[in-house]
Amino acid sequence: MEKTAGPYTPVVRSGDWIIVSGQIGHRDGILVEGGLEPQLRQLFTNLKRLLASENTTLQNVLKTTVFLTDIDDYGHMNEIYIEEFEGHRPARSAIAVNALPLGALIEIEAWAKI
Repeated sequence: MEKTAGPYTPVVRSGDWIIVSGQIGHRDGILVEGGLEPQLRQLFTNLKRLLASENTTLQNVLKTTVFLTDIDDYGHMNEIYIEEFEGHRPARSAIAVNALPLGALIEIEAWAKI
Protein backbone atom coordinates (compact mmCIF):
# COMPACT_ATOMS: atom_id res chain seq x y z
CA MET A 1 0.00 0.00 0.00
CA GLU A 2 1.13 3.56 -0.74
CA LYS A 3 2.89 5.23 2.19
CA THR A 4 0.80 8.10 3.57
CA ALA A 5 1.60 11.13 5.71
CA GLY A 6 -1.11 10.12 8.20
CA PRO A 7 -3.49 7.37 9.36
CA TYR A 8 -5.71 7.09 6.29
CA THR A 9 -6.24 4.99 3.19
CA PRO A 10 -4.79 6.58 0.04
CA VAL A 11 -7.53 5.28 -2.30
CA VAL A 12 -10.98 3.82 -1.71
CA ARG A 13 -13.43 2.24 -4.12
CA SER A 14 -17.18 2.30 -3.48
CA GLY A 15 -19.17 0.81 -6.33
CA ASP A 16 -18.11 2.72 -9.43
CA TRP A 17 -16.59 5.61 -7.44
CA ILE A 18 -12.85 5.95 -6.77
CA ILE A 19 -11.90 8.43 -4.05
CA VAL A 20 -8.25 9.40 -3.76
CA SER A 21 -7.15 11.01 -0.51
CA GLY A 22 -5.21 14.26 -0.76
CA GLN A 23 -1.89 13.67 -2.50
CA ILE A 24 1.27 15.67 -1.96
CA GLY A 25 4.55 15.60 -3.85
CA HIS A 26 6.34 12.99 -1.79
CA ARG A 27 8.35 9.99 -2.88
CA ASP A 28 8.55 7.17 -0.33
CA GLY A 29 7.32 9.53 2.39
CA ILE A 30 9.91 12.24 1.68
CA LEU A 31 8.77 15.52 0.13
CA VAL A 32 10.55 16.25 -3.16
CA GLU A 33 12.66 19.40 -3.19
CA GLY A 34 12.73 22.28 -5.63
CA GLY A 35 9.44 24.09 -5.08
CA LEU A 36 5.96 23.91 -6.52
CA GLU A 37 6.64 22.36 -9.93
CA PRO A 38 8.61 19.29 -8.78
CA GLN A 39 6.12 18.73 -5.96
CA LEU A 40 3.17 19.00 -8.34
CA ARG A 41 4.78 16.66 -10.90
CA GLN A 42 5.42 14.06 -8.17
CA LEU A 43 1.89 14.58 -6.83
CA PHE A 44 0.49 13.73 -10.27
CA THR A 45 2.77 10.67 -10.50
CA ASN A 46 1.35 9.51 -7.17
CA LEU A 47 -2.23 10.31 -8.19
CA LYS A 48 -1.91 8.46 -11.51
CA ARG A 49 -0.42 5.41 -9.76
CA LEU A 50 -3.31 5.29 -7.28
CA LEU A 51 -5.90 5.67 -10.04
CA ALA A 52 -4.15 2.93 -12.05
CA SER A 53 -4.33 0.64 -9.01
CA GLU A 54 -8.12 0.86 -9.48
CA ASN A 55 -7.90 0.48 -13.27
CA THR A 56 -8.71 4.09 -14.10
CA THR A 57 -6.98 7.30 -15.22
CA LEU A 58 -7.14 11.06 -14.85
CA GLN A 59 -9.67 11.07 -17.70
CA ASN A 60 -12.28 9.58 -15.33
CA VAL A 61 -11.73 12.17 -12.59
CA LEU A 62 -14.90 14.22 -12.11
CA LYS A 63 -13.88 16.45 -9.17
CA THR A 64 -10.67 17.66 -7.57
CA THR A 65 -9.92 19.86 -4.61
CA VAL A 66 -6.60 21.72 -4.70
CA PHE A 67 -5.03 23.05 -1.51
CA LEU A 68 -2.27 25.67 -1.92
CA THR A 69 -0.14 27.19 0.82
CA ASP A 70 0.47 30.24 -1.41
CA ILE A 71 -2.45 31.38 -3.57
CA ASP A 72 0.07 33.27 -5.71
CA ASP A 73 1.05 29.82 -7.07
CA TYR A 74 -2.45 29.44 -8.55
CA GLY A 75 -1.46 30.46 -12.10
CA HIS A 76 1.62 28.24 -12.25
CA MET A 77 -0.37 25.35 -10.77
CA ASN A 78 -3.01 25.81 -13.49
CA GLU A 79 -0.40 25.51 -16.26
CA ILE A 80 0.84 22.15 -14.95
CA TYR A 81 -2.68 20.97 -14.05
CA ILE A 82 -3.91 21.60 -17.61
CA GLU A 83 -0.91 19.74 -19.03
CA GLU A 84 -1.36 16.75 -16.72
CA PHE A 85 -5.09 16.45 -17.38
CA GLU A 86 -4.47 16.59 -21.17
CA GLY A 87 -7.53 18.67 -21.99
CA HIS A 88 -9.87 16.98 -19.52
CA ARG A 89 -11.52 19.52 -17.20
CA PRO A 90 -12.97 18.02 -14.00
CA ALA A 91 -14.95 20.22 -11.62
CA ARG A 92 -12.52 21.79 -9.15
CA SER A 93 -12.20 23.86 -6.01
CA ALA A 94 -8.98 25.61 -5.00
CA ILE A 95 -8.39 26.60 -1.40
CA ALA A 96 -5.56 28.57 0.22
CA VAL A 97 -4.38 26.98 3.47
CA ASN A 98 -1.80 27.86 6.12
CA ALA A 99 0.13 24.59 5.99
CA LEU A 100 0.10 21.05 4.58
CA PRO A 101 1.63 17.76 5.77
CA LEU A 102 5.43 17.45 5.51
CA GLY A 103 5.64 21.14 4.56
CA ALA A 104 4.11 20.51 1.12
CA LEU A 105 3.18 23.50 -1.02
CA ILE A 106 0.22 21.78 -2.71
CA GLU A 107 -2.18 18.90 -2.14
CA ILE A 108 -4.86 17.52 -4.47
CA GLU A 109 -7.68 15.09 -3.70
CA ALA A 110 -9.70 13.50 -6.49
CA TRP A 111 -12.99 11.73 -7.12
CA ALA A 112 -13.34 9.52 -10.19
CA LYS A 113 -16.21 7.47 -11.54
CA ILE A 114 -15.72 4.42 -13.72
